[in-house]
Amino acid sequence: MNRVIIFDTTLRDGEQAPGFSMNTMEKLEMARQLARLNVDVVEAGFPISSDEDFEATREVARQVGTLEGAPIVCGLSRVGLADIDRCWEAVKYARRPRIHTFVATSDIHLKYKLRKTRAEVLKAAVDAVKHARAYCADVEFSPEDASRSDFEYMCDVLEAVIDAGATTINIPDTVGYAIPQEWGERIARIRQRVKNVDKAVLSVHCHNDLGQAVANSLVAIMNGARQVECTINGIGERAGNASLEEIVMSLRTRKDFFGIDTQVKTEEIFRASRLLSHITGVHVQPNKAVVGENAFAHEAGIHQDGVLKEKLTYEIMRPQDIGRSSNKLVMGKHSGRHALAARLKDLGFELEGAELDKAFKKFKDLADKKKEVYDDDLIAIVQDEMTHVLETYTLDYLHVISGTSIVPSATIRLSKEGQVFQDSGVGDGPVDAALNAIDAVTGLKGRLLDYQLRAITGGKDAIGEVSVKVDFDGTVVTGKGASTDVIEASARAYVNALNRAVHPVALRVKESGP
Repeated sequence: MNRVIIFDTTLRDGEQAPGFSMNTMEKLEMARQLARLNVDVVEAGFPISSDEDFEATREVARQVGTLEGAPIVCGLSRVGLADIDRCWEAVKYARRPRIHTFVATSDIHLKYKLRKTRAEVLKAAVDAVKHARAYCADVEFSPEDASRSDFEYMCDVLEAVIDAGATTINIPDTVGYAIPQEWGERIARIRQRVKNVDKAVLSVHCHNDLGQAVANSLVAIMNGARQVECTINGIGERAGNASLEEIVMSLRTRKDFFGIDTQVKTEEIFRASRLLSHITGVHVQPNKAVVGENAFAHEAGIHQDGVLKEKLTYEIMRPQDIGRSSNKLVMGKHSGRHALAARLKDLGFELEGAELDKAFKKFKDLADKKKEVYDDDLIAIVQDEMTHVLETYTLDYLHVISGTSIVPSATIRLSKEGQVFQDSGVGDGPVDAALNAIDAVTGLKGRLLDYQLRAITGGKDAIGEVSVKVDFDGTVVTGKGASTDVIEASARAYVNALNRAVHPVALRVKESGP
């Protein structure tokens, strides 16, 4: 096969990382974007880990996996038969369901975590694959911690699970231990040693603990792997996973070297990156390859001179290749509804009816406050409206008094179930005062663990996007809010977190997967 299968695990491995958890509606929104990105496989979750993860995986299978041309929808399970049963109950609604089962094969894991013998683990792996094959024809198996597993034993397990019906065998560098040269050699040796390897797709899942995840994924492709497991923005456990955008654009940009490509619609990459950042409240560093703010920026005089004469001098990709517009200015206060709808469609948001009316009102309000409205501003206001959290409380009114010689104070009015509640608070600064006023209204005391303020665009009138992490009596949640007024954005982010705390996410089991 002269094409690499892109297996996206943003919603499973990526979502398990601290600070990246998503509710069902957020997973659905991200899954729809992954479908537009045209990835081959979406690993939607770990169904047995919690009721909410089961529901999220099931809804991705139902609402995204049933669409025309939809990706394969995959669920993760350990080798326990109950895990596999639960996984199938979640993914069975998709047109093309997949069960991905795993068990550790390294002696470190066998001795200290599983406390089982090699023979016991091999039998459990075979039984699991056979059980999964009774449900569906598409079954993937992973020997967890493959980079530290005894090679001969691991190959025995792989050979046995292929005989049992596994159609994909995925080799995980679970702890990011491998170095590219040895990893490439290991993949090549697996192809030589496992006699029935031609009956399954060979896959890799690389972590980034030593910063080698993308390099290891690419060298695996060079040595015969034809599926790579990766995530948007490289999110994931600890230091993260291999970055989807870096792998895809490496294969596309250097097709002369690799001679292989993907079916990913690269023009959707930037939107996927920004959507994930908005949902999680965690933004990529400016110098992040492909999708960072500085990825196509040039400050050095020599570079600027070269780019002005010919972009190819210092740009090996075009911004448009990943869906990033080089024209930042969009519209102003005189622009109409149809112009807004057309521009939003260009940016990937097809709004109509009430949704368009709401977006148009927010756009007009913003245009009255700003001299220039940019694409990033439009993305921010639309995605702010698309943040799916059950709103127990909504912010109706905010008034803040602050200065160098007075104690900052704030008055807040919140609505709840048709009733309006108002109270005041004081604090060290206007943001602290506003949050204390919200606590006074709700009677819930939140402890701010993290606060991040980010300007969406340049200029004094830029939209401020605030992300917070708050502890409400042991329930830790995140929240997001945006406004040209950073105090208002802070209050909206805090209320957003408060609404999440009122509807807490179930705890997950400790087993995290490949």
